[in-house]
Amino acid sequence: MSDGDEILIVFSYAAAHGGTCYLRYDDTNPEKEEEKFFVGIRDMVDWLGYTPAKITHSSDNFQQLYEWAVVLIRKGMAYVCHQKSEEMKGFNPVPSPWRDRPIEESLLLFEDMKHGKIAEGTATLRMKITLEEGKLDPVAYRIKFIPHPRTNDWCIYPTYDYTHCLCDSIENITHSLCTKEFQSRRSSYYWLCNALDIYCPVQWEYGRLNVNYTVVSKRKIAKLITERIVKDWDDPRLFTLTALRRRGFPPEAINNFCAQIGVTGAQGSVDPAMLEASVRDVLNITAPRTLVVLEPLKITLKNFPHSAAVSMEVPNFPGNPEKGSHKITLDRVIYIERTDFKEIPEKGFRRLSPTQSVGLRHAGLVISVLDILRDSSGFIQELVCTSKSVEEAEKPKAFIQFVSNPIPIEVRLYESLFCHRNPEDPAEVPGGFLSDCNPDSLTSLQSMADAHLLGAKIYDKFQFERIGFFSVDPDTTPMKLVFNRTVTLKEDAGKV
Repeated sequence: MSDGDEILIVFSYAAAHGGTCYLRYDDTNPEKEEEKFFVGIRDMVDWLGYTPAKITHSSDNFQQLYEWAVVLIRKGMAYVCHQKSEEMKGFNPVPSPWRDRPIEESLLLFEDMKHGKIAEGTATLRMKITLEEGKLDPVAYRIKFIPHPRTNDWCIYPTYDYTHCLCDSIENITHSLCTKEFQSRRSSYYWLCNALDIYCPVQWEYGRLNVNYTVVSKRKIAKLITERIVKDWDDPRLFTLTALRRRGFPPEAINNFCAQIGVTGAQGSVDPAMLEASVRDVLNITAPRTLVVLEPLKITLKNFPHSAAVSMEVPNFPGNPEKGSHKITLDRVIYIERTDFKEIPEKGFRRLSPTQSVGLRHAGLVISVLDILRDSSGFIQELVCTSKSVEEAEKPKAFIQFVSNPIPIEVRLYESLFCHRNPEDPAEVPGGFLSDCNPDSLTSLQSMADAHLLGAKIYDKFQFERIGFFSVDPDTTPMKLVFNRTVTLKEDAGKV
């Protein structure tokens, strides 16, 4: 969710002030696998409904960035260092013994770095600045003998700390908006622009919006993937934008939610239930109703009142019939939700039992149990029922959904991926976030749906009557539809 509120904030802030917003890829790492993230980011910006004024890449400016690095060396503000990465880590590390090396020597070594004459990992270019947090001399350039996906003529690559503010300056950015963790880099942002005597934009920080019962760190999500706890970055149990889209969250719901939460300087966290409430608000008026049974129980209507199957027109939105309709089938054999029948019902049970009738949604029939058929182990395989029209029968206590002549579908039900509110907090989860994973976070069911769903396309959204809101998953094939449960019909008071 963190990437969602960042996209919304920067684009909506620009629009609110009559400005424009660029989408820039900070592609300072030449690793090719990052390209899929760039494509994914553009897809998510489009999906959320925003259009960048321009799409740029940090790599477009590699030559200018290199020339400015040379200027810093000439000014005595940067130097080539041979400390290893582990020696530079942490706060207040041992100062580099090469910090005061002669300017001409650093210039020659930096040129050697550029031409691939120095081994990877044995030299960096560092800036002479102490950050607010006590970190000394951040790295500006490192050596990587990996071809860049957009330009192949470099073997030294600038870091984000060095690149970001300079690209902001090149692009005449007025305000660079970022989350609070970048506040400690504000000093290097302003220092660099001023050291080079170039235009300096304003950096503003805001509090990241975190979601409970999940992790948003790319490193930790990658660990979940490598450990095969989730399948990929778009696994619907995650809260990345690609995962939310796959689960069926409408972009309007995410935009509405972020706008309602607002922007503050403080770090904030919300329960998933708050976001799900925004999702229900949108889907309730946009997702057409349909009949599905998740765990089917076969019923044969012994006195079926028609000579053959009948087709019935039912509204897509019962409260708004002008929004269209679709046809369903009623035949002698139907399937109901297995949980809608109990042989020995508890007090207050309102659905089908041997002593209690139930109505069929849209069918105009009330059914009663005549016989229970079991397999050799005693498991109920089928009910034989009689039927009466609603006009003839005593008014039932409930109407349930059913399907007849159905199509098979796969339905995936999702629960929270983690058991604790903050799986990254050692006080809550001493064993680390991987030990907090919910083994029942995904349930896959072989279900049945009304045949009119055959034309559903990927990401189409529906309300399965009495069950919840569902979206067609990209795993769908011509042979079988796959649905993800987006949210339940209403918040369950017994769960997070």
